[in-house]
Amino acid sequence: MATSELVVGVIFLSQTVIGVLGNFSLLCHYLFLYLIGDRLRSTDWIVMHLTVANILTLLCKGVPQTIAGFGSKDFLNDIGCKLVFSFHRVGRNVGVGSTSFLSVFQAIIMRLRNTRSSDFKVKIDRCICYSVYLSWLIHFFISSVNLMHMRAKFINESTIELKSFLYCYWDCHDRTRDILYAALLLAPDIIFLGFMVWASSCMVLTLYRHKQKMQQMPRNKMSAKSSPESRATKTILLLVCTFVSFYTLSSLCQLFGALLYKPSWSLVNVTAMASLLFPTVCPFLLMSRDSRVSSFCLPSFPKPSDDELN
Repeated sequence: MATSELVVGVIFLSQTVIGVLGNFSLLCHYLFLYLIGDRLRSTDWIVMHLTVANILTLLCKGVPQTIAGFGSKDFLNDIGCKLVFSFHRVGRNVGVGSTSFLSVFQAIIMRLRNTRSSDFKVKIDRCICYSVYLSWLIHFFISSVNLMHMRAKFINESTIELKSFLYCYWDCHDRTRDILYAALLLAPDIIFLGFMVWASSCMVLTLYRHKQKMQQMPRNKMSAKSSPESRATKTILLLVCTFVSFYTLSSLCQLFGALLYKPSWSLVNVTAMASLLFPTVCPFLLMSRDSRVSSFCLPSFPKPSDDELN
């Protein structure tokens, strides 16, 4: 086994173990709160979907990449290749959608914080929740393409017309079809990124106006603490910025891999590492900003207000 393969295997193993443990801890805490009858916020439900998507991404990408990194290549059969790539694609895209819905929901909450119509807020809440469930169905449908074209390499089979992903292969007889499929995969990402940019811009503008308003108030009327909504907004903005950075890198790598007829070993591994960055970091970022979770899972972290997320 080459040293480079060993290093890559250790990196994938570290990302997978750390990410799965972090997301599983976060998910278990929310489930515990739900089982003891504690009222979960609307954003908590979205975060639960996000953690499930992260776990799916880490297991379906991290575990096979770790095995391949340690030297084993053809360890999956046709069914295994189809399922692993399909579920990874679903987990990744639902993670994109959940992060987008989280930012949009927070932006709407900030706009409606002075609205007394509870019925309208309930409708917005339900709309966002149904959208998350719908994103699961849509991405299951899009990922079904992997069931037709992803497969294992048969013994002594030529790889001239197969695009290698280290342990599985993509049947690439038609280059035009591959480009169309890459566009189909990127379309939801672009839409969700557009929603994130819009929601983030609205939140930043609202925070700026709030800061300007507070500066105009007499000092004795200014609160020493920021509002729960402001703290929650800053948490989600930090999450979105982290997401956009990591997933922009991941999307660019995937685009290059889809357009290249024979992607290199380095590009395939860098693409996989980039796709695991956000699922690995995301739960720890959320736990460190929510005192309900950090006091239970991360007792060494500083404890913000109980109303960290809405």
